[in-house]
Amino acid sequence: MTVIDRRAARVLLVDDAGRTLLLHGGDPARPGESWWFTPGGGLDDGEALAEGAARELFEETGLRVDPAELGDPVWHEITEFSFRARSYRQEQDFFLLRVSEWRVDRAGMDDNERETITGHRWWSAAEIEASDEQIFPAGLAGLLRRLVPVGGR
Repeated sequence: MTVIDRRAARVLLVDDAGRTLLLHGGDPARPGESWWFTPGGGLDDGEALAEGAARELFEETGLRVDPAELGDPVWHEITEFSFRARSYRQEQDFFLLRVSEWRVDRAGMDDNERETITGHRWWSAAEIEASDEQIFPAGLAGLLRRLVPVGGR
């Protein structure tokens, strides 16, 4: 099977309480299976990491930010997964963005996002650690504990 290589940018959106916003959804090719994940996704041709992260954040949450506000990535990983019966090897960078609060607006989602993203929720590191649901990236709770001081700010 052919593996598709792609670059992606994701955002750890953290509120004043130190919780991160996770989206919930799944793969239409695997009904009944779902997981939680950070806002973000694949880069468009020629798109810089911060530009892609800002675009995806707006599409998936309605929050518009200048890519410069994202600063430098705080985490990098390579992950492999399947989606719509295609195999991917995705190199992705995560940006940290703090907000006092944010109410998700799904109006900017494209058709694919509307089909695959079914909900959202703010999670604390402790809730992530205690959950038996699939949450990506793996090790997210530990990453949040390293990046976000106790109390959120």
